[in-house]
Amino acid sequence: MESVVDVRETIEGAKDAMTVRRVFGDPFEKDGVTVIPAARVQGGAGGGGGEAPDGKGMGSGSGFAVNARPAGAFVINGEDVQWRPAVDVNKIILGGQLIAAAALLLAGSVVRARSRRAG
Repeated sequence: MESVVDVRETIEGAKDAMTVRRVFGDPFEKDGVTVIPAARVQGGAGGGGGEAPDGKGMGSGSGFAVNARPAGAFVINGEDVQWRPAVDVNKIILGGQLIAAAALLLAGSVVRARSRRAG
């Protein structure tokens, strides 16, 4: 029975972690402009249990994970509402690294091809 309680507690914890309050942050105001931050929230939960083939042991387990990333913010100024997307600097850096790696591979291929023609 204890494992059933643990799984229920895990599921309740996951439900609490993935509420709309996690997606939209608390609004704040400065100089008449209201900003409502927003995030992308993903998560999952699972659990299970089992018994040894000889019936001498049993076990169970459960867990959940939540991933949240900034998505942007709604900026409200009087009657004007604008969406300002968040800039993910990590994606920009990764994109630059991929382009640099592709350029190096291409340059190496060109150098090898020219050296074969010359030789």
